[in-house]
Amino acid sequence: MTTKFLKTLMGSAAALALGAVAAAAGPLMDRIEAGKPVRIGFANEVPWAYPGEDKEPLGFVNAYVTGVLHEMGHDRIEPVVTEWGGLIPGLKAGRFDIITGGMYILKERCENVAFSEPMAKVNDALIVAPGNPKGLHNMEDIAATGAIVVTGAGYNAIKVAKAAGVPDDHIMEVPGPTEILAAVKAGRADAGAVTYFTAQNLVNEAGGAVDISDVTKQPEDGANWVGIGFREEDADFLAAFNAAQTEYLGSEAMMEAVAPYGYGEGALPDDRTTEWVCANR
Repeated sequence: MTTKFLKTLMGSAAALALGAVAAAAGPLMDRIEAGKPVRIGFANEVPWAYPGEDKEPLGFVNAYVTGVLHEMGHDRIEPVVTEWGGLIPGLKAGRFDIITGGMYILKERCENVAFSEPMAKVNDALIVAPGNPKGLHNMEDIAATGAIVVTGAGYNAIKVAKAAGVPDDHIMEVPGPTEILAAVKAGRADAGAVTYFTAQNLVNEAGGAVDISDVTKQPEDGANWVGIGFREEDADFLAAFNAAQTEYLGSEAMMEAVAPYGYGEGALPDDRTTEWVCANR
């Protein structure tokens, strides 16, 4: 499906949604109308979303979201940094207004978060010891060899590992990428399960201490779609965000903003809608 057709489809859906919710302003619009900034929540997930100096929101998802918000006329941004596992609870508790951490749209998350239309399509990967001595490329390999896999608390990889038959005592949960890399480097885990973007960054950071698995050996249905998270009661703002995203997604301005973080045209989403992803992931 062409990008032009996809944008037309997304635009029509966003316009209908916007009309349906325009009469009911949510808490985020109330904050904005009171002169308060839009609070974006993210963890330290390089290159997705991470804090720079003075908590400057860096990473391609932050660059993307601030670009869309700018198109909407919202330039007052307040970054809120937390651990990955605290993103959804923090959103629901009102500690921030939008999750920009680079979150997969998943069925169980759709029960707690209102996601934007997808802004990226990505695959998972494993980081392994140099040369991948145990031949680990996917969760099935980990289950078959009795290997230990480490991943982040709250990551989708936990569910994928269990579905592949990896026993609970072979799944190590840690706070995030730094700890995942440390566990693999120290030999406490045979593989670290992360997104492909994160794996690339960790391999570069490790300077030869780890390798990345062959992502072509990941399951064909292993692709995931990334969305921006909102509270259900901010449906009015979400509809406006989706409408602005329709024009911004894939634009020259967007691609220039996200390029420094490794996001290229190959990461642009296909024609899948959030409704479809919520039902099928």
